[in-house]
Amino acid sequence: MEKVDWRLAAPLGLTYLIFFAAPFAILLGVSLYSDSEQTVLGFGSWTKFYTDAFYLKVIYDTLKLGVFAVVATTFLAYPLALVFRASSPRIQRVLIFVILMPLLTSVVIRTFAWIVILAREGVINQTLMTLGITATPLNLLQTELGLVIALTQIEMPLMLLPLLTIMNQMDQNLVDASRALGSSKWRTFFRVILPLTLPGWIAGATLVFASATTAFISQSVIGGARLVYLPALIWQQSMVVYNWPFAAVASLTLLFTVLSGIMALGWLGRFAKTT
Repeated sequence: MEKVDWRLAAPLGLTYLIFFAAPFAILLGVSLYSDSEQTVLGFGSWTKFYTDAFYLKVIYDTLKLGVFAVVATTFLAYPLALVFRASSPRIQRVLIFVILMPLLTSVVIRTFAWIVILAREGVINQTLMTLGITATPLNLLQTELGLVIALTQIEMPLMLLPLLTIMNQMDQNLVDASRALGSSKWRTFFRVILPLTLPGWIAGATLVFASATTAFISQSVIGGARLVYLPALIWQQSMVVYNWPFAAVASLTLLFTVLSGIMALGWLGRFAKTT
């Protein structure tokens, strides 16, 4: 058996130690103070955070936002991916450019653009009123619905790119065989295409969930002060209230929240392989 020279992993291990393990240890140490002046050791900050209904709701809302973003991007990504797969190589190159173009634009610019679109005099409200769907403008800014709409467009490339990669590797003969045996398009999708593209979806869902739950700029600008999520709570406690132990607890909670979603998606992938 060939021996592995672990010294080759030293640069990566040192980087991991400096930029993740050390800050994590500092956060954990700061969170073990019960007062904002960091003079009394104890679990007071943890107890206050996890016994207050408001902060528990913040955790729940953050998780829910990530789930909503994953669901919304999934419903839009699969039709777009199927269109991409059925297109000619020239059209595919155009679609790839369109998919990648948002990533070349700052998320701040895209977020502020959605303020114009979601405003009471914005494109969405004007279209709905022109079509007679609603008589008065809808309140989309500073609402969870408006935030999910904005995040769906902002996070869409993160879902599409892994999905397109795995879908292009799919054997077309399997799809043709399913149709030749009498399966409908929907049955072929759910029994052939969806299981084969599940690894790509899990990769995209992981990226979307992690990005949406930590999207401080989008949450603050689109959601406003009415919607409070963990990133905004961390900023408030650290930069406004200057309660660093409580901010450390919120930061670790956000980390565990994101990791729990990633672990759940990873478990789903392993479960799908065994069934």
